[in-house]
Amino acid sequence: MATAASSLHAASGNGRFNDEASSWDSNPFVHEASNEALKAIVSRFPALRNPPAPDKALDVLEVGCGTGLLSFMLAPYARRLVAVDAAPGMIEVLKTKLQSRDAAQNILPVAVSLENPEDKHLPPADETKPDGPRLKFGLITSHLVLHHIPDLRAVLTTMLGCLKHGGSVALTDFEDYGLEASRFHAKAKMDGVQRHGTNADGIERLMSEVGFVNVRVERAWSMDKVVEKYEGEFGDAPKGPRQSDQGEVKSFPFLLCTGEKKYCL
Repeated sequence: MATAASSLHAASGNGRFNDEASSWDSNPFVHEASNEALKAIVSRFPALRNPPAPDKALDVLEVGCGTGLLSFMLAPYARRLVAVDAAPGMIEVLKTKLQSRDAAQNILPVAVSLENPEDKHLPPADETKPDGPRLKFGLITSHLVLHHIPDLRAVLTTMLGCLKHGGSVALTDFEDYGLEASRFHAKAKMDGVQRHGTNADGIERLMSEVGFVNVRVERAWSMDKVVEKYEGEFGDAPKGPRQSDQGEVKSFPFLLCTGEKKYCL
């Protein structure tokens, strides 16, 4: 049976993402997508305030944080943000960004394929007991990650275990709405892609089966993306330059998937 760690590690296309880490932030599309994800998440969680009231602020876990684009956007709304990614190259870029004088001070970058809610890479619930139980989070996010994971059940189970009772997940990904969704990725960027987006009915059903309550899956926004007119049009190099006459613009819907961990009395 696949574990969450093996699923995330195998799915992440770490070779590709390590190679692309240094240039990741130069892509306007990833910035726009992160901005849209932020707006969708903040609009649905009243507990997120800027700046947050000390007694209301959430501890946030971001799974598949990449270079931290969404992490930096979410940090002002959080008490603490633990940013986890299975690709060490991405985390190294995030660490470099955090050295900036004006960088957020409440982001903790962690390079790990997260399998266990009690993984020692996560911060302890009690700082005076570093080997004690791990911190449980009020909110867990992931953005454009679900389509890289072969075993979603395992990863969702781990996320549920990382939540405190009453905590929530907010997961965003482009929607698998049919054959046209397969055009989201160019042929050269298929390393680590397990499916062409996230199927709304499938993820809603799976989240409920895993144990989330108050599950809601909705189309939250759409984005235009330049895609190949035919497979392989952009060439074989994932980072290669694209000619001005290549590709065409296509709109893709994005899902926001939310759910809660049931309170236990």
